[in-house]
Amino acid sequence: MATDNSVTLVGNVTRDPELRFTNTGQANVTFGLAVNRRWQNRQTQEWEEATSFFDIVCWREMAENVSETITRGARVMVAGRLEQRSWETQEGERRSKVEVVADEIGPSLRWATAQVTKNERRAPGEYGGRGGGRQSAPPPTPSPGGNGGGGAGGYGYDEEPF
Repeated sequence: MATDNSVTLVGNVTRDPELRFTNTGQANVTFGLAVNRRWQNRQTQEWEEATSFFDIVCWREMAENVSETITRGARVMVAGRLEQRSWETQEGERRSKVEVVADEIGPSLRWATAQVTKNERRAPGEYGGRGGGRQSAPPPTPSPGGNGGGGAGGYGYDEEPF
């Protein structure tokens, strides 16, 4: 039995995308997305609202395009899949989180306009759009809040989970 793990979200970017490169030069970007839901309470007739927050992960050329295009506050559409990642903190505590690994990202044109510029195709392994050629940076380290890093049973941002 095949299962489909796909999600489409429309929301506002909560933090500027953070571009990093793996040891092999593969681009990776993460950013936050806030998705609001609004409904009318049938008993009180009052409008109520709830906000859900998601961590979005992008790889390769899309990661570089997102880092050059998307900023905090932008309204975007994200199509991707849910991935659960687990790691162990330096204190030996097990942590896990669910992220959205993006397949497509685009601006929401409901209340804004956008200008699209097509990039030239890059050769395999050719990353670093701003400087050209291949760039590398150290893999991300776990933050105090438990976001990022790798560890047993999970993956770090130095490789894409397949």
